[in-house]
Amino acid sequence: TERLSDAAAAIFVITRDDIRRSGYTSIPEILRLAPNLQVARVDSSQYAITARGFNSTTANKLLVLIDGRTVYTPLFSGVFWDVQDTLIEDIERIEVISGPGGTLWGSNAVNGVINIITRRSGDTTGALVSLGGGTEERAAGVRYGAKLGENATYRVYGKGFNRDNTIRGNGRNVQDSWKDGQVGFRTDWGKGSDALTLQGDGYTGTIAQVGDYKSISGANLLGRWNRTMQDGSALQVQSYFDRTRRVYPGSFSELLDTYDIEAQHRFRLGARQEIVWGGGYRLMHDATTNSTALAFLPTVRVLTLANGFLQDSIALRKDLQLTVGAKLERNSYTGLEVQPNVRLAWKFRDDALLWSAVSRVVRTPSRLDRDLFAPGTPPFTTLAGGPNFKSEKLTAYEIGYRAQPTPRASFSVSTFYNAYDDLRSIERGPGNTLPSLLTNQMEGHTYGVETWGSYRMLDWWRLSGGYNYLKENLGFKAGSRDTNIAALGNDPAHQFSARSAMNLAHNLEWDAGMRVIGALASPDVRNYVTMDTRLGWTFMKGVELSLIGYNLLDHDHPEFGAAATRSELARAFYARLVWSY
Repeated sequence: TERLSDAAAAIFVITRDDIRRSGYTSIPEILRLAPNLQVARVDSSQYAITARGFNSTTANKLLVLIDGRTVYTPLFSGVFWDVQDTLIEDIERIEVISGPGGTLWGSNAVNGVINIITRRSGDTTGALVSLGGGTEERAAGVRYGAKLGENATYRVYGKGFNRDNTIRGNGRNVQDSWKDGQVGFRTDWGKGSDALTLQGDGYTGTIAQVGDYKSISGANLLGRWNRTMQDGSALQVQSYFDRTRRVYPGSFSELLDTYDIEAQHRFRLGARQEIVWGGGYRLMHDATTNSTALAFLPTVRVLTLANGFLQDSIALRKDLQLTVGAKLERNSYTGLEVQPNVRLAWKFRDDALLWSAVSRVVRTPSRLDRDLFAPGTPPFTTLAGGPNFKSEKLTAYEIGYRAQPTPRASFSVSTFYNAYDDLRSIERGPGNTLPSLLTNQMEGHTYGVETWGSYRMLDWWRLSGGYNYLKENLGFKAGSRDTNIAALGNDPAHQFSARSAMNLAHNLEWDAGMRVIGALASPDVRNYVTMDTRLGWTFMKGVELSLIGYNLLDHDHPEFGAAATRSELARAFYARLVWSY
């Protein structure tokens, strides 16, 4: 834990109030509020989300956590966004860190980390009912929380939604409607120097496609214990189990069980040093059912990940902080990986911080990289995972500046240069034969600028905005036969966003947001401008009515995907009623 103003990293925090006033109904949509992310909706349920480039529906360089639980699939080293959910009103904040986070979070925290944190159950006592409906989506949620004796509280919740089919550019419906239901609980106990959290969720849903429906389901259970010692040091132990199941008729199915335990200890060494160290172990039992279209062989993999880390924050002077650390990880595919980082923060004024960082991080192989075969029946004549596929590597250099020059204004700017090696490529087999193999014959660098800020024009009116510039220079190593640079991702060079939040008379709120997204090269998506707005009215104590409009500047537009198969996102309207007491 540290103050945002002291953190030597590019961090944007989406607050609970930001989430409420956005009118967004899902976590992927809420992430549009972070100017240091690229978020593109593909169809009813699919999203492409990344930081600092390499975006795709199987983006693999962004680590995502929900209350400390890593939501990760070893199939492609990424996130299935259609099963990441909770009651939106229970989210406390979302911390979005762009840039490497390997020392603290481990492999696959390559280009960024998203840390979703829900509220303590003690902050959600009482009842809440949320009802919403509009031109594309209907939803309902309910939550109840109360005390359990003197030292404990709990909450339970349930929610469900139904999102309609999307459309193509020619106006025809795409069979991709999405239904989902989820229940969960959280209990928090604290007494003296000890605190204990136990929480869990369960969900089930279907996604339409031509033929049979896709099905998604799963459950998780997490426990966390914190103890604060008399000398100010702190110990945390956390463990969770996560089961996720998805069935794609005609394609594949997966049943993934994840067991994870980790511990960390923080203490001061003398007057100038604070040390955080710890370790963890994760076991993933991944079982697939294959089809004639594709296969993962062997069908069952047991993957392990063991790690230990140490980070030392040293006060060189009162205004100068040096942080050095490293994480050592051993994984089932490549063995030992080392991920060090050095950060320097100079707080030359109380309201200004200049920071820099050098980091090394890796993206370890996924089952797609090693075990994929297409088609899914012998002799596997098209594409196969590479038996010698290595970890992708990044060395990142960052400089940033954060300031609050007046009580009404704040801004942050960061620049980065990322040097990548051993990126994934597709090469013909020995003697230029089929099948093609996944190998590590791509390399290159990216650089860019991320900036955002806010200004309170008046006591009742706040403006905020952000701009991203990204330049990618990637190529193939000598001897490579691959030519498809775009296979690693598709990103806009320019991205701009702006938001206005007004508190009007008679308990009215008016919020508006605009996004200007640059063109994508391959597949071709033209640049677009879109606007969302919300009018909220608290017409009696504990009752809020919101009227929301999405994509208001055009009838529809695409955000990602090939022209022949992609969906267009239509102008939509939504009304929500939230009652709490």
